Amino acid sequence: MKTFEELGVSPEIRRAIEEMGYENPMPVQEEVIPYLLGENNDIVALAQTGTGKTAAFGLPIIQRVDVKNRVPQSLILCPTRELCLQIAGDLNDYSKYIDGLKVLPVYGGSSIDSQIRSLKRGVHIIVATPGRLLDLMQRRTVSLATIHNVVMDEADEMLNMGFTESINAILADVPEQRNTLLFSATMSPEIARISKNYLRNAKEITIGRKNESTNSVKHIAYMVQAKDKYAVLKRVADYYPQIYGIIFCRTRKETQEIADKLMQEGYSADSLHGELSQAQRDAVMQKFRMRNIQILVATDVAARGLDVNDLTHVINYGLPDDTESYTHRSGRTGRAGKTGISIAIVNMREKGKMREIERIIGKKFITGEVPTGKEICEKQLIKVIDEIEKVKVNEEEIADFMPEIYRKLEWLSKEDVIKRMVSMEFNRFLEYYRGRNEIETASFDTRSERGSERRGRDTGEGPRQTTPGFKRLFINLGKMDSFFPSELIGLLNSNTRGRIELGRIDLMKSFSFFEVDEKEASMVIQSLNRANWNGRKVSVEIAGEENTAGRRGGSGERRGERKPYGTSSDRRNDRGSRSSREDRPTRADRAPKADAKISDKPNREERGYVNARGKKDNWQQFFQDEKKGFRGDEPDFSEEGWARRKPKK
Repeated sequence: MKTFEELGVSPEIRRAIEEMGYENPMPVQEEVIPYLLGENNDIVALAQTGTGKTAAFGLPIIQRVDVKNRVPQSLILCPTRELCLQIAGDLNDYSKYIDGLKVLPVYGGSSIDSQIRSLKRGVHIIVATPGRLLDLMQRRTVSLATIHNVVMDEADEMLNMGFTESINAILADVPEQRNTLLFSATMSPEIARISKNYLRNAKEITIGRKNESTNSVKHIAYMVQAKDKYAVLKRVADYYPQIYGIIFCRTRKETQEIADKLMQEGYSADSLHGELSQAQRDAVMQKFRMRNIQILVATDVAARGLDVNDLTHVINYGLPDDTESYTHRSGRTGRAGKTGISIAIVNMREKGKMREIERIIGKKFITGEVPTGKEICEKQLIKVIDEIEKVKVNEEEIADFMPEIYRKLEWLSKEDVIKRMVSMEFNRFLEYYRGRNEIETASFDTRSERGSERRGRDTGEGPRQTTPGFKRLFINLGKMDSFFPSELIGLLNSNTRGRIELGRIDLMKSFSFFEVDEKEASMVIQSLNRANWNGRKVSVEIAGEENTAGRRGGSGERRGERKPYGTSSDRRNDRGSRSSREDRPTRADRAPKADAKISDKPNREERGYVNARGKKDNWQQFFQDEKKGFRGDEPDFSEEGWARRKPKK
C-alpha cells in the first residue's frame, strides 16, 4: 500500500489530512491523484459514494493552485447545493495550512450579490451548481478563461436533472488545454456520451465492478401489499431503536406526508426536499448531523452530497423510477469501510424493478420477514436496559436528594424498582402491538404464479387479477389522447384530496385501466366523473363489473348500453368482432342449444300476431313531391335482403 507522500502530495496538505484522520490513501485516491497532478490528463472515474472521491480530486487540485495569482484556476461542477457546500468545506479543510487559498461555493438559493463580491475579490477554486454558474457567466461577473482543471462530480445525476445544455455552455468557455475529471457512481449511456464529447483519450478508472454496489451494504427487501407499506416502515423503525438513517421517497408530497406522520406518532424525524428554502434545508441538515433527529425523510435529490457519517440504514419507501438511483441511495450507508443496511419496502408490482436492480448492483436482495410485535418489544426492552447500564451517575449532584428517594421507595423490592423503571418506556410499545395482526410478506419467486395467471387469461378462465387491496378502474382516456401515467397522476392530484395510492396502470389506445386503494375507489370515481380532460368529459367506472342478470340471460347488455371493459375476454371479443360477418349464422339459421331450457310460453305467431313488432317507417313519404315514379318493387331492407353482405368468391 502506498502512502500520500509516495503519491506526491505536498507536506502542507499531508499535515492537514493527517489531522483529519487520513492515514493511507484509498484505492480511488491511489489511482487518481498521480494522474491529476500531471498536465492535460482526462479521467473517467467510476467509484461508489463513500470511497474517498472528494480527496481524490481535491488534493491534487489544491496542490496545483498558484496562490499568488488570484484568478479562478479550477472548476468543480456538482448537481446539488448540499454537495456543493460539502466539497467546498472539505477543500477548505485540506488547504488549512496553505495561506491565502480561496475556495468559493456558488449555488442557487443564496444571495447572488455576495457571490459576485467574492468573485471580484478573487478566488482560486470555484465549486458550483451549473444553473447558478451559468447565471453568473451571463452577467459577465465570472471568467473561466484561466481554468485549467475541470471536475464534474456526480455527472450522471447532473445529466438526469437536465443540466446537459448548461454543461455544454459552461465547457464552451473553458480552455481546451485542461485536465478534465468526470466522476460517476454508475456507467450509463449518458456518461459514455458525455465522456466522448468533452474528454480526450480519457483514462477510465473503475473501483470495483461497473455499477456495482459497495460490499459493505446488506440489501433487504420486504414485499408487502401497498396498503401495509407505512405500517411496515414503522415496524422497521421500531425494530432498530438505534436507527440513524434516511428514508427515501419518490415525490416531495409523499416525503412531507411520511415525515409528518412519523413526527405526529413520536418519532425523531424531519423532511428534506426541494420545496424547502435554503435556510430550512440547512437547519434540517444541521439537526441531522448533530443527531438531534434520527430519521431524515428525503427525496432523491438529497441522496447526492449528504455529508453525514455513520448512517446505519437507508430505507427505500418504494423503488426509484431510475434503477441506477438505487445505487446512489444505498451508497449513503456503509461508507469508509463501515457496514450498513439498505432496506426496500416494495409491493407486488415492483418485482420487475427489483430484478433490474439486482442485475445492476450484482447482488441479490435478502427476503425480509416483517418484525412481529413480540420481536419489536424485545428489542425495545433491551434498548432500555442498555441505556440504564450506560447512564452516567453524578454522585455529588444527587447526594442531597437520595435520602428522600430511598424513603419513598423503601417499600419496593429491588426487582420491583427495576420492573417499574423498564416499564416506563416499554409499556407504550407493548400497548401498541398488543392484539395487532402481523403483516405477511409475499414470496419473490412467483414465476409459476405468473405463468398460471397468464394461462388463465389466455384460456379465458377468468379476468386479470387485481392487486390485493386495490380496485381496478376503467377510464375513457388513452394514448390517442396523449394520456400517460404522469397525466393520470396530475388528473388525480387536481381532482382529489390527499394522497391516492396507485397500483398497476395499463394504457390502451383509446382507454386505460388503473388500480387504486379499494378504500378510495368510490371517492376517485365520483371525483373524476365530474372532471374534464382537454375539453372532454371524463368517465370512470369499476373495470369488469357486469350485470348479474346478463350473466344468467346471455350477453348481459341492454340494447344501446355499453359494457365496461376490464377483462381479457373483453379484448378477445374486440379482436373477434373484426372477423367477417358471413361466418356468423343468421337469426333464422340459429338453432337453440341442446341443453338450453325451452320456455313453455307461446311465441308471437301462436298468440295470433301476424305483423312484425313495432311500427314500420313509411320511407316513401319523403319522395311524394317527386314527379317521377318509383322503378321496380320495393327493395327488401331485411338482413336477408339487399343489405346482407355478399360472400367473397
